[in-house]
Amino acid sequence: MKALVLGGGGREHALIRVLSRDPGVTSLHSAPGNPGISANAENHVINTLDGLAVTELAARIGAELVVIGPEAPLVEGVADTLRERGIPVFGPDRAAARLEGSKSYAKEVMEAAGVPTARSRACKTPGQVADALEAFGPPYVVKNDGLAAGKGVVVTEDRSAAEQHARECGRVVVEEYLDGPEVSLFVLCDGTNAVPMLPAQDFKRAYDGDEGPNTGGMGAYTPLPWAPPALVDGVMETMVRPTIREMAKRGNRYQGLLYVGLALTSAGPRVVEFNARFGDPEAQVVLDRLATPIGALLQASDTGGLGGIASLEWREGAAVTLVLAAENYPGDPVKGDPVTGLDAANAVEGAYVLHAGTAWSGVRDIKSNGGRVLNVVGTGDTLALARERAYDAIGRIELRGSFYRTDIAEKAAEGEG
Repeated sequence: MKALVLGGGGREHALIRVLSRDPGVTSLHSAPGNPGISANAENHVINTLDGLAVTELAARIGAELVVIGPEAPLVEGVADTLRERGIPVFGPDRAAARLEGSKSYAKEVMEAAGVPTARSRACKTPGQVADALEAFGPPYVVKNDGLAAGKGVVVTEDRSAAEQHARECGRVVVEEYLDGPEVSLFVLCDGTNAVPMLPAQDFKRAYDGDEGPNTGGMGAYTPLPWAPPALVDGVMETMVRPTIREMAKRGNRYQGLLYVGLALTSAGPRVVEFNARFGDPEAQVVLDRLATPIGALLQASDTGGLGGIASLEWREGAAVTLVLAAENYPGDPVKGDPVTGLDAANAVEGAYVLHAGTAWSGVRDIKSNGGRVLNVVGTGDTLALARERAYDAIGRIELRGSFYRTDIAEKAAEGEG
């Protein structure tokens, strides 16, 4: 199988890495890719939001599977254009991707499907926002109704900050706050059937102790030793399958990856959000543990072939990923500084580096080119060992002004055994 992966971040590097170890995948391509991805795939410079450009590239290289990594091409309808040309694609069509592209639409679908979630109001005016904030009370939760690269949510006790975020976004969804830990669950869907992956947990706040602004994610880990044993089965029964059925009823057959963001509240699990693609950085740890060859799985989501798959196979042990962020992230991150120590980090047993926001500097050197610059993944028999290896590796990397959280998976690792 020849595969093309769209995107150039850490999630796409993780996808390329797991595809490269699939014996059924004979050729790998990426657009635009990044310096780390180029070790396993041929990179192509195209506009990934242009369905025609993507289709022409896929046809030229003879792609038998196109994997759409980021959300923006999905919402732009790139999957639609590929399917019209008969090219298998992993990712929902434009209409189905509205589950991520519009928070208000997702809430509408959840309500119709009877999916447990936070009470909410869609707001377009300051008056509507004020009324919703008053109704739900603090902590205030305000979400951009459109795409925001994982940073469109403000959770705050400060009402003026919540109102300011709403003004900046224009159209928002205001929700009641959901208590309890959050969990990410990825589900492979083919329009009718759905197969869950391992649950993971990510860390959205920029600094230790869940302090600072919301980010696209500063780290993640799997498995979750504290999660209820029946969690995944319950989520599939009460949240995923009803949503898939409701989407089909609306004529929006859902094919691809359904990301279910959960809050395990005192009243039971609730959906925080749906996304139409792998979460980043949770994908980096979940894909690391996957033992089932991934190429045919992703292709089956397009062909309706997931019905015969009851469950996936997973490697034993644990994985922890840490995000090395650029100075000033998540505001206006500093770019263009040299990144060194990558070979030393990759030399740590059970650890490796995924590129997220990097670019070439000259022939061989690497420079920063984004807010989240690198993902460092540690693996091991236990979360404690995986965590130890990840921190050993990230400590060997040098990037002026960069930072990372020091408490990723700390509580979970301490609670093992």
